[in-house]
Amino acid sequence: MPLKDILAALVVIVVWGANFVVIKVGVDEIPPMLLGGLRFLFVAFPAVFFVPRPATRWRYVIGYGATICLGQFAFLFLAIHLGMPAGLASLVLQAQAFFTVAIAALVLREAVRPHHVLGIGLAAAGLALLDLGAGGETAVPLAGFLLTLAAAFSWATGNVVLKCAGPVRMLSMVVWGALLPPIPFLLLSFVFEGPDRIVDSLAHISWRAVGAVAYLSGVATLIGYVLWGRLLARHPVARIAPLSLLIPVVGLLCADWFLGERLGLWQWLGGLVVLIGLAVNLFGAGPLRAKRRPRGG
Repeated sequence: MPLKDILAALVVIVVWGANFVVIKVGVDEIPPMLLGGLRFLFVAFPAVFFVPRPATRWRYVIGYGATICLGQFAFLFLAIHLGMPAGLASLVLQAQAFFTVAIAALVLREAVRPHHVLGIGLAAAGLALLDLGAGGETAVPLAGFLLTLAAAFSWATGNVVLKCAGPVRMLSMVVWGALLPPIPFLLLSFVFEGPDRIVDSLAHISWRAVGAVAYLSGVATLIGYVLWGRLLARHPVARIAPLSLLIPVVGLLCADWFLGERLGLWQWLGGLVVLIGLAVNLFGAGPLRAKRRPRGG
């Protein structure tokens, strides 16, 4: 891999890993549904006037916006707002890999391999260990934990939508998919957070909150997805996809350094088991293929 692509991959890993700390900073100052609305409002505008519409059916663009943009971040923002630790959220969200396998098997009739089952089992055991560690120094509220799993399920559903959409320019899908979430987010904010809180949040918005919105919309969404999409276009998926395993590592470290989230022994053990499960899910079929491949001669 060329040096510039290695650097691009490192940028994405750091940007997306730190993203969870920024979300925590954002929801501490802006109500979560309002934060979601602002994030995708600035993803879509003014970029939508300059980025061509994705070359796929509208139903896939709407499906992407409803799942990866609206569903994933509505659940994730609310989870962190309710006390889900940012570092652990970055880890639990990776359950999307297993949900994707399950949804693809049901919807697309894709085969579920033995290593998928083993990986899902290991990840489930790791999540159970995280729950055992909920009484430690960094508590894991049940509502936040379940909402983060719901966010992972939304992300996984969006992955299947993208697969059904076929080859598509990722920047176009991100920008045009972002047209859908602002109105539902703002309606949810109006109903559940109230007009008074919306007005007060916007009238007294701090530079810290402005920075969080700018990071979430411009850096994590636009820059992150563009670089990731270019990497996937230039290199085999099998070479790029495993890099996502480093995102929760960065997320846990950033949460420790900047938010003071200290994990207990059971939580670290659970996180390690989840990462092992993710690795088995990604790499498990590799050795099997190597054994089956006939020798040249």
